Amino acid sequence: MITSSLRFAAVLGAALSLAACSSSKPPQTFDLNAPARVAAAGGVRGNLVVAEPVAVATIDGQRIVVKPNAGEVTFLPDAQWSDRLPKLVQSKMIEAYENSGRMTSVGRPGDRLTVDYQLVTEIRAFEIDAATGQARVEISAKFINDKTGRIVSAAVFQAARPVGAISGASASQALDQALSEVLTDLVSWRTRRTS
Repeated sequence: MITSSLRFAAVLGAALSLAACSSSKPPQTFDLNAPARVAAAGGVRGNLVVAEPVAVATIDGQRIVVKPNAGEVTFLPDAQWSDRLPKLVQSKMIEAYENSGRMTSVGRPGDRLTVDYQLVTEIRAFEIDAATGQARVEISAKFINDKTGRIVSAAVFQAARPVGAISGASASQALDQALSEVLTDLVSWRTRRTS
């Protein structure tokens, strides 16, 4: 009898837990934007393939990273990106290059392009620094001649924007603005150089 009562209580507790989980509000989902126009004169022409950026595990997901202090990583509890961050950033890089009109065509690995150049990147930071109240984005980039395998040029791009409050809407907006600055610099940098 006691065993049956305990079993029933355990089942009831599990059911209530599941009901609580199913009634909880889903996280807010946020997207990123590519700069609509990038002012860059002359530069490289040809077909560009943009690889998906490399990122450490804390960044390689949909959660929005918050660093309360150096060495500590947390996430906004009720907010997420619309896709895995590296895939989302890759999409916005392609869009930024397309919006610049400086390359003949831009695509992903596996697209049926005769490749002239590859852009290989790493997302080093994409986070809210709670100690300073800043949204930080840092991306390293290598522009590679696909015919020779030679690195034509390499650089690191970074930007920071103030965050009004550490909430999904405020954090995503500040990170979006920082990314827009990084992508503008990235596209301008590459299109004003020659191979």
